Amino acid sequence: MSAFTHFNKAGRARMIDVSGKDVTRRTATAQARLLMQPETLAKIRGGTIAKGDVLAVAQTAGIMGAKRTPDLIPMCHSLLLTGVDIDFKDDPRPNREGRCSLMVMAIVTTTGQTGVEMEALTAATVAALTIYDMCKAVDRDMVCTDVCLLKKAGGKSGAYVRKT
Repeated sequence: MSAFTHFNKAGRARMIDVSGKDVTRRTATAQARLLMQPETLAKIRGGTIAKGDVLAVAQTAGIMGAKRTPDLIPMCHSLLLTGVDIDFKDDPRPNREGRCSLMVMAIVTTTGQTGVEMEALTAATVAALTIYDMCKAVDRDMVCTDVCLLKKAGGKSGAYVRKT
């Protein structure tokens, strides 16, 4: 079997058949980082962004993003997600460019025949984009970066942990 399982014999895209896979508990953790001016982070932490509670809205958006992943990524299966959690960690210390960071972490779980890596990546990205949207009036220079899978567990391929 080719390493590229989303292509049929004619080389065209296909959604793979997972019906022969074992049902197992599967989890995935992904991140996205936002770089921003220290004043922007202070406004987020202080709840003074005019559009409202940035982290509460971003958390809800991330959960919704995970649930809508198959609508956005063509070859993703529709999954019954058993859990989605979004967490935030900020670092108020400015880097060399004078920006601080806000990390979005998404953990997604299911019990099924295929993994939830794409759902975790989508959740982290949608949460980060929501933060950008809610804060762009005060900081259009924000950057979304470091979107990646941190770890996954379950399924035939087993565990994966990103090497830092």
